[in-house]
Parts: sequence; structure tokens; C-alpha cells
Amino acid sequence: MRYLALMLLAPWLVVLGWAYWAYPKSLLRNMTRRAFDVLALVAATVAAIQSALLAFDAVELPVADQFGPKSGAIWQQVVPALYGYGAFLAVLLIALVVRQLVWKKRPL
Repeated sequence: MRYLALMLLAPWLVVLGWAYWAYPKSLLRNMTRRAFDVLALVAATVAAIQSALLAFDAVELPVADQFGPKSGAIWQQVVPALYGYGAFLAVLLIALVVRQLVWKKRPL
């Protein structure tokens, strides 16, 4: 159950990673930029996994009382998904800004 949030979120993260890789088409494409893109995608994936695992461990489940378990256990899957998504996007947004500043076409 620890990785359920990431497995459910993975298809959307793949789409975001593909969009980062493919666009914008106006930037210069060379080996250095592709290496930077691979590094950014790997860093975003690692950040998403680490933050989701930390969030999974941080969520406190409500205790059961004499009437049975209380609701709220779903948050143990929702919070890690949100944290993983946020970390993935944060790393990609920083990479997008750096990539735009470094590899944009300069006017002659």
C-alpha cells in the first residue's frame, strides 16, 4: 500500500515528463540540453518518490474507538499523491526556467 499513490499517479507524471521533453520546439536541441533534460526528469522522479514516501509515513491514521474505525484512512493515499505531484512539478518548473534561460535562441 506504500506505493499505491505513486502507481496511480504514474501515468499522469509520464504525460508531464513527455510534455517537458517534447516542448517547446523553439529551443536549441543539442546533447548538452538533452543531458540536462534527462537529469531534470530523473531528479523530478526521485523527488516525487521521496516526498510521497515521506508523506505516507507522516500521515497519522485515526484510531478506532468502541464504534469501530473512523473514516479518514484515504488520506494516507491522497497526501502522498499530492506531495509527489507537487515535488515533480516543482523540479520540472525550475528546470523549465533554467532551460529557457540557457538554451533560448539569441537574436543576432
